[in-house]
Parts: sequence; structure tokens; C-alpha cells
Amino acid sequence: MAQTKTPSRYTITAALPYTNGPIHIGHLAGVYVPADIYSRYLRLKGHDVAFICGSDEHGVAIPMKAKKEGVSPKEIIDKYHGIIKKSFEDFGITFDNYSRTSAEVHHKTASDFFQKLYDQNDFIEEETEQLYDEEAQQFLADRFVVGTCPRCGHEEAYGDQCENCGSSLNATDLINPKSTITGGVPTLKKTKHWFLPLDRYEGFLKEWILEGHKNDWKPNVYGQCKSWIDDGLKPRAVTRDLDWGIPVPVEGGEGKVLYVWFDAPIGYISSTKEWAEREGIDWEPYWKDKDTKLLHFIGKDNIVFHCIIFPSMLKAHGDFVLPENVPANEFLNLEGNKLSTSKNWAVWLHEYLEEFPDMQDVLRYALTANAPETKDNDFTWKDFQARNNNELVAIFGNFVNRVAVLTHKYYGGIVPSPNELQKVDTETLEALKGFPEILSNSLDRYRFREASQELMNLARLGNKYLADEEPWKLIKTDEERVKTVMYVALQIATGLAILSEPFLPFTSKKLKSILNVISNESEKSLGWEDVNSDKTLLASNHQINKSELLFRKIEDKEIQQQLDKLEATKKVNAQMEKEVEPQKDTITFDDFTKLDMRVGTIVEAEKMPKANKLLVLKVDTGLDTRTIVSGIAESFKPEDIVGKKVTILVNLAPRKLRGVESEGMILMTENQEGKLVFVNPDEDGVGSGETIN
Repeated sequence: MAQTKTPSRYTITAALPYTNGPIHIGHLAGVYVPADIYSRYLRLKGHDVAFICGSDEHGVAIPMKAKKEGVSPKEIIDKYHGIIKKSFEDFGITFDNYSRTSAEVHHKTASDFFQKLYDQNDFIEEETEQLYDEEAQQFLADRFVVGTCPRCGHEEAYGDQCENCGSSLNATDLINPKSTITGGVPTLKKTKHWFLPLDRYEGFLKEWILEGHKNDWKPNVYGQCKSWIDDGLKPRAVTRDLDWGIPVPVEGGEGKVLYVWFDAPIGYISSTKEWAEREGIDWEPYWKDKDTKLLHFIGKDNIVFHCIIFPSMLKAHGDFVLPENVPANEFLNLEGNKLSTSKNWAVWLHEYLEEFPDMQDVLRYALTANAPETKDNDFTWKDFQARNNNELVAIFGNFVNRVAVLTHKYYGGIVPSPNELQKVDTETLEALKGFPEILSNSLDRYRFREASQELMNLARLGNKYLADEEPWKLIKTDEERVKTVMYVALQIATGLAILSEPFLPFTSKKLKSILNVISNESEKSLGWEDVNSDKTLLASNHQINKSELLFRKIEDKEIQQQLDKLEATKKVNAQMEKEVEPQKDTITFDDFTKLDMRVGTIVEAEKMPKANKLLVLKVDTGLDTRTIVSGIAESFKPEDIVGKKVTILVNLAPRKLRGVESEGMILMTENQEGKLVFVNPDEDGVGSGETIN
């Protein structure tokens, strides 16, 4: 019998999403699905859990989005906070509290935090030169400026971060900076700000991270922290010259706000306060009790903020516990390309929930089974379909359906009493009892992908047991043996109902309904450790309900619709990204009149031998029939363009191409889809040889 451990208290935070757009699968895979799995798992084991999150509403991206849409920043945050919160609820993310940084409790908490550090002389005050847009009359913080990354050379780096190499930057680090407000080149202008001197905390961070967490933090987290510390930490500004955010609460802070990286993580604390007040409990143990385990679930682009900067803030404050672990994931790509909110290259959660209703668990499973835990991974719709059809439907759903259907067919839905157990029965039940420990071993090390596959192995165990024992055949010769077989299979199904809850909560609830077992909200309900005990999970003579399919097959046409949607997005992006060539040198009217452009008719066309791109054309110019070599073979078949009227520059000097003399040039352009098309004259009544003026 498993020994019961003393429950622990956990404060689990998930990165605060920016309210400048909806949630997409990259956010889910990187942060919210693993955090929810872990929180549900801990609750099932009887631990005290506060799972905390909220909307980050003070980033520079907010006023940028507002300016672009011609609305106020508050309209932006209200719109997307509503969309994000509802998406999380509909998807089954079990936050104990989802707050927002525009809330009064957060403004007060952040202001008080700043004030305490200010009073303790934990900041340094400096006058520095910052980038300034003269036309907009505004300092350029963070994403109001773009330029070339000094570390990797990416030309679209922001003033706070390069999204290509992940480096954290200051706006003044950028090469060839440009204002995103006016497009102008900024100047440098002096301004006063408060800085957190991170260099003061190097000794603490070396001992706490490099020595204390070398063996238990993920390599990607530890490695990034070590790199930052080894490079030498520098003071980092905690205030900004902006009019959107939390006002700096000290003398001299007029016209300045708290920098969002300082303000946002304090949102975890203020959200916990909000939750505790609503529940009528004390918030302080969840942040100040040394026995509380604080965990931050984030993406890799937030490692520095949660492992170096926020802990330094907490250390300076002095009242709070430090994170025990920061299990950050890498990035998830989509169909081979990086997810991008600005380019609409994403699978948006709220759209997925509309297009695949009641299939939340399918996406949870697909994202977990392909989680970017150690490297960037790629989400594809084909893999999503295969995970559903070949694993959830064919393995998990198939086993449960067979057990429930046969129980009703043979016993009217009553759990039969087993007879003497054979070796295969005891071995199977012992294997079932081992799964809580197997899953815990993976989950306690934040290996959610591994754990999801172990859960599927439990369903495989059930399928193999049924396939080997063949109760549908045995019922004709040994009805008593079938009672034992079905009893054992029903224990496995009940184990699946319990252990699948962190991974597949909607499926777990449906399976519990089929098996007619008490939901896990009740004190009498079955818990994680019950599976790992000698306790009978589903007693004899218990009545189960009718079977219903846990999962449905996803058809090819549904996947094709999603691929078509992405293809349409790709075409729009290609058109938007198509660079307009700069204007060429100015010419005079006399220069222009030298061009002799006429209407011609293609009378012959054939491919140039040993050349993939070239067609050899015979064109009636009205003056003569001449040969023109044109690089259009990849866009047009020769037989399709004979008889086509085209615009020709007839007085271009002849030029040999692959040994063939070309005596002119046909005018071409690209349409909105990026396809090559002829610059056609109006064909009505226009004959070969007529000039174009």
C-alpha cells in the first residue's frame, strides 16, 4: 500500500499574456498546457495549489496596437482580455485566479513594491541618453524602435529584444535604429531614470542558480542564466518615459511609468491577493512561507526575467520566497515556419474552439505529445490528425468503448464479480498499480511529453489484455472466466479515468460519467494514490452507464480546410512583404521618347534547349517578325501563348542568349498573387505594329 505524503503548498504561475492579441498554440504548448497539467496533477495528489495568471496590459505593444487601430489603449486591453480569459475558460485551463495588471490591486501592489525598494536605496538614479523621435515628440522605448541586432545582424530587432536570436536588448544597442511611429531616424536625448543594479546580485545569483540549481533546472534554463551571469550583469532601468502604465510613485517620477518587465511579474503577487480576498483566505503564505514551492511556467524568451531579474527584485524586497524551478519550454513552429502574431501565422485558440467544438483534449494531447521541451518543435495539421485518429481514437477510445459495450452486452452494465485471478490478471493489475509512480516520475521532472506517452501505454495495456484474452470468443465456452476478464478491464478503464485527468480533463470527466464514478470534486472521489493501492477502483455489482465515444475521427477534408487557410495567409503575407523597388534615376522627356514600344503578336513559341526558364518566341511586330528570348518558361507553356498580344520594346539593342540573338523585350509584371502576367494592351481593335504612346 502506498504511503501518504504530507501535502505541500505550491504557488504556480503561468506567464502573463500580452493583451495585444488572442492566444495561439505556441502560447499553449510553451506555457499554459504544461502548467495546467502540473497543477491538476498536484491537486489530484492532495496538494494545496494556487495556480495564478492574468493579462499583461502595460507593454509598449498595447499603445502601438491602439495607435494602429485608431482606438484607446483601454479599448485594446478590454477587448483582448475578454477574448483571452474566455478562451482559457473554454479550453479548461484551471487558473485559481486570472487577473489583469490594470486592476487597482495590481497598481497598488506594484507601486508599494517599487516604493519599498526605493526607500531601501535599492535603485540607482541616472541621467542617460535615450532614443527620441523629434517628429512625434516622444522617447522611443522597447517596440517603438526597430533596427539591426548587434548580436546576430537581424534587421528587424526591437528595442527590447531580438526575436531572431532571443537576445535581450536596450533600444540604444540597435544598429541603424528607426522609429516605428514616424519611420524617422531618432536622436539621442537626455532623461532621468531609476535602475535596478543587477551587478549587486551577482554573488547571490551565482550561489542560488549556478551552485544551487545546476542539477535540477532544465539545461536550456540553466545555460541561459549561466551565460548572462558569466557575461557580467549591468544595471537595468525600471522606469520608462511613457504615458501608458503605472505612474512612478516617487518625487521626480512625473511623466514616467514603471517599466513593464518590473511591473508584470509583480502581477503574480497581486493576482494571488485578489484570489485570496475572494476566497476569504490569507495570501501571504503562498508567497512568504519558506515551505511554499514557487514555480514559474514560461517560454524561453522570458527566462532572464524570471530567473535573474525578478528573483533579484524579490531578494531586494526581502519578504518573498524564490522560485524553486522555472521549467521553460522552447518555441513551437507552425507547418515549418515561426509563429507570428503580426503575420497571422498561427492557430488561434478561440478559432480552434469554434472549428473543432468539444475537441479541447485533442489539441491538449497533440501539443503535449509534441511539446517543445528541449528544442523548437513543429506543429503540423497532419500530425494533429494522426495523434487523434491513431492514438486517441484507435488506442484510448477503442479500449474504453470495447469495455463499456461488452459490460452492457454481457451483464446489463453491472460490474461482474471476479473469479480466481490467473497470473495474467494479477500481472495486469500490478502493472496498473505501477502507473501513478511512472507518471509521477515524468511529471515531477516536468517531462510532460514523456508522461503523455506513458498514459497512452496504460490504454495499450488494456487493449493488449483484451486482445490476448478475447472475451468475445471466450463467452461461448467459459462465461465465468469472462467475468474476471471484464472485471480486470474495468479496473484499467477506471485507472485511465483518474490518471488521464491532468492531460485530458474533458475526456476524464466523460469517462467517469460512463463508469458512473464520483467526480474528483468530492471527498469520496478516487484520487491519484488510489490507483497505486490495493483498493478496488470499481467494485462488483456497480452499475455503469451506456457507452459513448470519447473521441471522433478527424477527416481529411477538415485538415485540408486548415491547410488552405494557412496557404491563403501565406499568399497575403508574401504580397505584403513584397518590396517595392526604389525609383530609378530621373530621365528627361527626350530620354523617354527614345523608347519604341509597340503591340506585337506571338506567332511561334518553343522552349530553349537545355534551359529551364527561357522560351524562344517569334513575334509579329508590324514591322517584321523577329526573334525574342524571354525568361517566362516556368510560368507559361509555349502552346498557351501563341496568338497572344503583347507589349514589346522593339528598339532595344540585340543581345545573344544561349547562342540565340534576341531582338527586343516583352513587358511583364506580377499580379497580387505573385504570378507573372503580360502587360497587355487593350486588344479590342489594336493591331500588331501600333505604337504605345
